[in-house]
Amino acid sequence: MLNSIGRELPEEISGRKIIPYFGPFSSRPGGRRYSPPLKAVFPGEKKVVESIREVIKKVELSDGMTISFHHHLRNGDAMVNMVVDEIARMGIKDIKIASTALFPVHEKLIEHIKNGVITAIEGSMNGPIGAYVSTHGLKEPVVLRSHGGRARAVKGGNLHIDVAFLAASMADDYGNCNGMMGQSAFGAMGFAYADAMYADKVVVVTDNLVPYPAAPISIPQIYVDYVVKVNSIGDPAGIQTGTMKITTDPVRLGIARDVVKFLAAAGVIKDGFSFQAGAGGISLAVTKFLHDYMKSKGIKGGFVMGGITGYVVDMLEDGTISRILDAQSFDLRAVESIGRNPDHVEVSHIMFGDPHTAGCIVNRQNACFLGATEVDVHFNVNVNTHSDGMLLHGIGGHQDAAAGSDVTVITIPLVRKKIPIVRESVTTVSTPGDTVDVVVTDHGIAVNPEREDLLEAVKGKVDVVDIWDLQKKAQEMVGTPPEPELEDDIISIIEFRDGTVLDVVRKVRK
Repeated sequence: MLNSIGRELPEEISGRKIIPYFGPFSSRPGGRRYSPPLKAVFPGEKKVVESIREVIKKVELSDGMTISFHHHLRNGDAMVNMVVDEIARMGIKDIKIASTALFPVHEKLIEHIKNGVITAIEGSMNGPIGAYVSTHGLKEPVVLRSHGGRARAVKGGNLHIDVAFLAASMADDYGNCNGMMGQSAFGAMGFAYADAMYADKVVVVTDNLVPYPAAPISIPQIYVDYVVKVNSIGDPAGIQTGTMKITTDPVRLGIARDVVKFLAAAGVIKDGFSFQAGAGGISLAVTKFLHDYMKSKGIKGGFVMGGITGYVVDMLEDGTISRILDAQSFDLRAVESIGRNPDHVEVSHIMFGDPHTAGCIVNRQNACFLGATEVDVHFNVNVNTHSDGMLLHGIGGHQDAAAGSDVTVITIPLVRKKIPIVRESVTTVSTPGDTVDVVVTDHGIAVNPEREDLLEAVKGKVDVVDIWDLQKKAQEMVGTPPEPELEDDIISIIEFRDGTVLDVVRKVRK
């Protein structure tokens, strides 16, 4: 069957009936929220457990269960490997990992995939694990969701979590915890909220056990079954990975300046302006140039959402914006700020982007500027696979921001490593074109023809090109890209944020 963006989908994958995507707001939820078991801890009962091994016994983890983790420590995380290694030593098999994301630091999980400890993953895979799954697959296809889509799936019971293991840089012996304080502080705990509220059992793991009550409280004691103290939950220095450093390339800096120029010409940047920035080098440069522009014009913005960096903290501290809404802190300056700035506010990913709520933050964003591995002439965006079909990245908040924001801007070079980035058809659809408004490249700016209002607003102020011309220019520069060599086996399902299916990823031929 075909969905509305023309992607062919099977009616069923691994026993799951597929509901095709038919538009960003075509699906309204039914049913009710998933309800975890009732719990009771009586006076005098203790929650602190001496070791990871003992807590695995306490929660009665067994073959076939689903466990979750959050990735706020990103490539500095020590939790996932620590827990899965212990599970393997205990002889438990057939585990589903529902981590919000996996990184190169988790490469050793490949051995646990090979030996049958891990047989399924629902969550982003950045780097080596994604590469392994691309050529080998898993027992079940990996399910990739946006940040808001994952929160929706957990809340609705589509992703049932038996045990959530939540890293906390500060916790007390009753489970009150946060990520803002302590030697391993990582900032906001936005991903942990859904897991704490809806997992059957919740374990807080900390390297900083403090007297009751810990404060401030991000995840409260009422959701927490057990607390474990370990030597280290990870290294915060690993939070700022390579993708989260501002570009120094003059071409990419030019793209960033053009984004600000376009938004200013369209009349979007004005008092109360709110936006979300992506994590790529160009997006970080846009944030810096936007700050400079707003400051020079005396414009005071409303809020900034998204992965928060020091560039956004600068905007808050000099009064260029009024609030930061932070579900994930992307560098150590952001981590430090959330612990002391009252206008730097922690929020959950339910509040950020879950479409099945009474309104999420992305609905109030005036603009977002996001990266991509590919864009096509229909404005569909790929952030999951490379042009060779290798599944190396997650969706992040890309779909959520694009669907909710008034203006969605994609920032890309026209060509990357002799590969055309603007294409006739993307390898994988991660974010549908009907939620994307503008594509800014080093060879011109294209506006989605559906956005006649934007075209009219910038007429005579900004030169706009047809996206087909960008595609032809890219092809002239580096030629027609080779088709990826794929097999028939489906290794991953790409969900839209509402649970409908955008695309599938097939195994790459070795």
